[in-house]
Amino acid sequence: MKQAFIKLHLSILIAGFTGIFGKLISLNEGVLVWYRVLITSIVFYFILLATKKLPRISRQEILKIGGVGVLLVLHWIFFYGSIKASNVSVGVVCFSAVGFFTAMLEPLINRHKVSYKELLFSLVTVCGILLIFQFDVQYRMGIIFGIISSAFCALFTIMNKRIGANHNSSSMLLYEMIGGFVFMSCILPFYLHFIPVESLIPSIPDWIYLFLLSTVCTIGLCLLQIQALKHISAFTVNLSYNLEPIYSIILAIIIFGEAKELTITFFIGLGIIILSVLMQMFDVSRQRTDKKLSPSET
Repeated sequence: MKQAFIKLHLSILIAGFTGIFGKLISLNEGVLVWYRVLITSIVFYFILLATKKLPRISRQEILKIGGVGVLLVLHWIFFYGSIKASNVSVGVVCFSAVGFFTAMLEPLINRHKVSYKELLFSLVTVCGILLIFQFDVQYRMGIIFGIISSAFCALFTIMNKRIGANHNSSSMLLYEMIGGFVFMSCILPFYLHFIPVESLIPSIPDWIYLFLLSTVCTIGLCLLQIQALKHISAFTVNLSYNLEPIYSIILAIIIFGEAKELTITFFIGLGIIILSVLMQMFDVSRQRTDKKLSPSET
């Protein structure tokens, strides 16, 4: 369990850079995601081929895993759309709504009782987002995209945990990326019809950022997250990822000077979101302590 939490928080640290790359890359969100899944699929396939760990599973299971990959790319499209419609800070803070959607959707999908405690923690986060929502009209479209992105991320995490229980992390990541690439290739012509772009070819800096995004922030991050999900609940993983905005906002302030774009209301809302994370961490820590003490008490 300790190693699972270490892997989880390392993946959160890496995730803090995804929003930064999304801002640095000049491509629009649809083209960006298409290149991301393409590069990731190719690089990871050859890594597995070279290490002789290429997974072989049934076609039916490949389709299931590929479907989970579709949820992931939908999350990415709206996530980068949120960043490009507002800024990194707003985009990553809206990601904190993942805990709320997980608390609502996981009981429905897995058919178990709703945890009112999880709902309480999530509603604290939602209050922080609602407060941020009021701070500037020009960022509202970015906030809407960010909330939609959070809903898809919650679905992805729940289904990833459900299907991933029977497969190793390499199989999950490879076929999720391939499934995401096939889906993006099918919808990209329609996407570009409604949202045309001047160029589909990345610049040299874009290629560098895309490679780092696809390797470190996709392959490395997803493998760590999938491994953590084998021992930690989807709700705890998603709520712990509310720490991601802290890293991203600090980086955005340093790299893009976003501090001047943010008001005191934004930071109050962020403080409320951090409070929800601390409440969850305290609750998980208390539950683990109670479990250790219970044998001696009986």
